[in-house]
Amino acid sequence: MTLATLANPHRLRVVAVLAGGRKYVSQLARDMGISRALLQVHLKKLEAAGLVSAQMEISPDGKAMKFYEVTPFAVHLTPESIAAVVPEMTGAGTARARDEKGTV
Repeated sequence: MTLATLANPHRLRVVAVLAGGRKYVSQLARDMGISRALLQVHLKKLEAAGLVSAQMEISPDGKAMKFYEVTPFAVHLTPESIAAVVPEMTGAGTARARDEKGTV
């Protein structure tokens, strides 16, 4: 799941920006030059994979603010782990299934 999650360039950029320190979601969207809605989609996937974590805080003026930060992680790559994720990344699994059914 980690490799599939990191296969997206936007999610790699999120990790890279957060490697510099935690950020409030609106600031992160501005820094990356993408909409908050698109950023939220990527943050949810990163959070589900355990690559980032979120913390809700209340600002001095009473506004709820959600901060994200990178969760320390390391990826151990093997030929088998790459083979397992490639179909998810490229759609190769779908093409292979059609080949096996003879529907290409």
